[in-house]
Amino acid sequence: MRRTPENALLRGPRVLLRQWRPDDRGPLAELNADPVAMQHFPAPLTRSESDALADRIEAHFDMHGFGPWALEIPDVAEFAGIVGLMHVGFEAHFTPAVEIAWRLAPALWGKGYVSEAAHCAFDYGFQALHLSQIVAFTIPANLRSLAVMQRLGMHTDVQDDFLHPRLPVNHPYRMHRLYRMDRQAWLTRACS
Repeated sequence: MRRTPENALLRGPRVLLRQWRPDDRGPLAELNADPVAMQHFPAPLTRSESDALADRIEAHFDMHGFGPWALEIPDVAEFAGIVGLMHVGFEAHFTPAVEIAWRLAPALWGKGYVSEAAHCAFDYGFQALHLSQIVAFTIPANLRSLAVMQRLGMHTDVQDDFLHPRLPVNHPYRMHRLYRMDRQAWLTRACS
C-alpha cells in the first residue's frame, strides 16, 4: 500500500489536509446527504453511495499515493469536508488529467477554507508530484466553486466546456466548465 507519508500531511495557516480515519465515514455520509452541500451534483448520496465514494478515495491513495484528503479545521471542525487531487475517472478532450476537487460543510462556506486547502493541494501536486497541469470542473451555476477556481488563478476557455460523459444526455447538469492551472503558472504565482 502506497500512502501519503505522515510527514507529507498538508497544512495551511488554518487548515489541515490529513489521511482518512475510519470515523470520518459518518461525517462524510452526512456531508454527502446534505441537499445544500450537494446542490450542484446530480443528487445527494445515500450512506452506501457515500461509503462507496470513501472506498474509491482509499483505493486512489493506495494506487497513486495521493487523493482527496480529509479536511480538518483545528479548533473548528475535526472533519469539515474533502479537498485534494484525483485522476479524472472518465474520458474527455482534456484527459488523462488530475483534478483538484473539494466538498465543504455548508456551515463553513464563505470563510476561505477551501481556497486555503486547495492552495496546499496545488503546492503538493506541482512541487511534490511534479504534475504539469491540474484541472477543475463544475457546472456553470456553481458560482462558489467557480469563484474559488478564479481566486486560485486557474483559467478557463469556453471552448473547453464539455458534456459530462457520466450524466444522461438530457440531464440539466451535463454541461461542465473546465478550469486549468499549469505548473509553471503556479510556481510563478507562488513566487510573486
